[in-house]
Amino acid sequence: MSKTVFLAVLIAAMFVVGSSSSVWAAQVDARINPNSDASPFSYHYQKTIFIEYPNGGKLFDELHQKEWTLSGTADATNPGVQKLIASLNQKIQNDGSHAKISDLNVTYDIHLKGRNLNTSIDYKITIKGTLTDYVITKDQVRTLVDLGWRAIGTNDPVVIDDVEINFPISALKLQEPEAYSVLAGTQADSILSKPLMNADFILEQPMTNWHFLFDPTGINVDAGTFGLNKAISGFVVSSWTMGESSLREGRQVERTFSAEVVADKTYQVRSVQSADQGNIAAIGFGALDILDGLEIAGLTPTPPSGYTTTSTGDFPVTIVYGMAGMAAIGGVAFFIFSNRALKNQKEGQQGIDPSRLVSYQTSASSGGYQTNRGEAYLADGTEYEQTRSVYEEHQQSPPPAVSSSEEEAACGCAASAEIGTECDCVMHGSCLCDATCKCSADLCREQANSMS
Repeated sequence: MSKTVFLAVLIAAMFVVGSSSSVWAAQVDARINPNSDASPFSYHYQKTIFIEYPNGGKLFDELHQKEWTLSGTADATNPGVQKLIASLNQKIQNDGSHAKISDLNVTYDIHLKGRNLNTSIDYKITIKGTLTDYVITKDQVRTLVDLGWRAIGTNDPVVIDDVEINFPISALKLQEPEAYSVLAGTQADSILSKPLMNADFILEQPMTNWHFLFDPTGINVDAGTFGLNKAISGFVVSSWTMGESSLREGRQVERTFSAEVVADKTYQVRSVQSADQGNIAAIGFGALDILDGLEIAGLTPTPPSGYTTTSTGDFPVTIVYGMAGMAAIGGVAFFIFSNRALKNQKEGQQGIDPSRLVSYQTSASSGGYQTNRGEAYLADGTEYEQTRSVYEEHQQSPPPAVSSSEEEAACGCAASAEIGTECDCVMHGSCLCDATCKCSADLCREQANSMS
């Protein structure tokens, strides 16, 4: 029971965490066309630095009212971009891939916002370019495509129009030299010197752990009527995605680094970046493999015969079993709750035991009619205080119990004599009154006389 609950909660937590992240440290988006020599790609890098000064101090004086932005764009004609292309290609080669970047555009944005308790600095870099030399071999059956280029990044300085954008500390040194002098040479220096353009985790996550889906729309006869790109006409499209928490990838959490700086006051510097994310699509049905330690995909125009699922199997099986497990947990919880409710429910007669009640007649006065209705009271008073009515303080106590002989001798005809009507005895044809009966009816008189 406990293992099932733990598994269901774990799966639900992974789904929630995976769907809640919206900002990524490194995000790759690529569209690979095995029938072309070049394909587009884009990378987004993002990180946030917090400089906290809860006790005031020099950093508070320098930053709490500041706000500025450094931004710019550049293409492959820029000398800084050309150096960046060379650095990125060297990194790809070091990772064992044969792919290359032939064109590149760079956009960067650095924004500082000062506040009373902390200052935040948001760093964003976007590169968009063209990938080439990713086709390893091609025949009439399939095309082998290189996937080992995924960790595009660099540990070298990236200078665009005299602005270094790869190391967070560079912008702080350029724009806020007084604040930089407080942090330089401290533990915060190592955090601020970590390169922003780093996508190593995307390569470290094996492609077999990524979600795999394929879209067969392109092979439909009427696919052209939906405005699809001619490049995928007659082909399926495969896609691999990563970045969400799952049983395959594990729990994806944001990466946080912090350091304490002791100067005129004690400061805290934190670096925060979310989990990496990847989305790679390729024309054709992709089957993953490894060639000399390099991850590759074998692409064919159509899926293999009999292949009807839209996943590697792990994805839908995980969801199906996860949902089934949570449904089972809900059912077990319902039955446990119902069982406890049944155990607490009292069975049989509720209230006072009928054997402890004594009844007495009502509507026995002259002119009334005897009915089956009546009233009852407890034969003993052991629990009278627990069972009596809250209104009983203002009511008369029930009459005492009498024997059956006394009930027969009771007279119910006296009131009838005053109004000249027949009494109850006449109506019943017999008189049960005693000698004290004053009824004027002949039947009652004879009965009274005979008894006297």
